[in-house]
Amino acid sequence: MNEVTEVALSTVFMSEAFGTAILVLLGCGVVANVVLPRTKGNGADWLLISFGWGLAVFSGVYVAHASGAHLNPAVTIGMLARHNAEYAPGVTITPASTVVYLVAQFVGGFVGALVCWLAYKKHFDAAGEEGVATIGVFSTGPEIRSYGWNFVTEVVATFVLVYVILVFGETPSELGPLAVAMLVVAIGACLGGPTGYAINPARDLSPRIAHALLPIPNKVSSDWSYSWVPVLGPLVGGALAGAAALVIG
Repeated sequence: MNEVTEVALSTVFMSEAFGTAILVLLGCGVVANVVLPRTKGNGADWLLISFGWGLAVFSGVYVAHASGAHLNPAVTIGMLARHNAEYAPGVTITPASTVVYLVAQFVGGFVGALVCWLAYKKHFDAAGEEGVATIGVFSTGPEIRSYGWNFVTEVVATFVLVYVILVFGETPSELGPLAVAMLVVAIGACLGGPTGYAINPARDLSPRIAHALLPIPNKVSSDWSYSWVPVLGPLVGGALAGAAALVIG
């Protein structure tokens, strides 16, 4: 049997940060293409956004294979709740490795959102001139604002994501990029309608911070009153999925 080589935490950080940055760049990018004025994809529908996010995850999982491609604090918390010995082959679960995963994911989310803004800079300017809200490019928001029920939606959607990953693959990279991508497309198509399916705190909070800081003309609120829902909902959903995987298998 081949011995698994220990993965340095610096490698874990770079893997998770770069993978999450690619995920957010492409995911926010498909939303930008649909909602910002004068883009080639302006006016396309929810199906394109769902597939775009799925392909964003597909790309991010390949990029972050060295760390198991969590790309999502909810996945990391789910593995912790399941009492796994490792976050990925060669990465033992310790307080230090947990912090490295979480920090890398949030840093990567911010970088990805920043690069998305750079790629669509002139269209963000046009959105400001035309009074088009841009927060939806960066972060999620509910169609019917009811914080308790929005929270439930995020818990349920994230539970599905993390439970399937843990039971069938241990980590996203072991489940496989295509399988994870199609799972994300399915969640978006089936459960994404009420809240836009954040299912990932780093995918929502870090871009929301970027939106608040970037010089977008005539920018409206970053909707901080809602911001706790796509952070706590996925964390609770991930923890419940980990507990369920531990008990049920």
